[in-house]
Amino acid sequence: MDLILWRHAEAEGGGPDLERRLTSKGRKQAARVAEWLQRRLPSKYTVLASPARRARETAQALGVAFKTVAELAPGASVEKIIEAAHWPERKKPVIVVGHQPDLGCAAAYLVSSTRAEWSIKKGGLWWLESRVRNAKAQLVVRAVTAPDLL
Repeated sequence: MDLILWRHAEAEGGGPDLERRLTSKGRKQAARVAEWLQRRLPSKYTVLASPARRARETAQALGVAFKTVAELAPGASVEKIIEAAHWPERKKPVIVVGHQPDLGCAAAYLVSSTRAEWSIKKGGLWWLESRVRNAKAQLVVRAVTAPDLL
């Protein structure tokens, strides 16, 4: 299973947290990362997004249908993120569009089995793969990137 943890792109400050929109820069960041993902993703994948407007707008950059998941709202626990993604059982790749520090905590836990707050830049992502080799479960870090590197 491939799991992509994608932090929402740059958003406006102030106002009700769940209604903050992407800035012009944020829309460009989301589009750049979406284009990069589209060149690498298989034809079938699932996109899950936080109900926060900035996360939904980031997910929309992919140009595909996505599901809004209330449990991915700001403050989502590692357990809720893993549960929403059906990690590692889901057959097709899943992209989770959410928030910091939530996604950074999930990346830290999945990669190192420790509780830590790893930072993911706005619009950045971690692409993880769960696989079995020689009857042993493995986690592979396929990519870590940010919009300014694309």
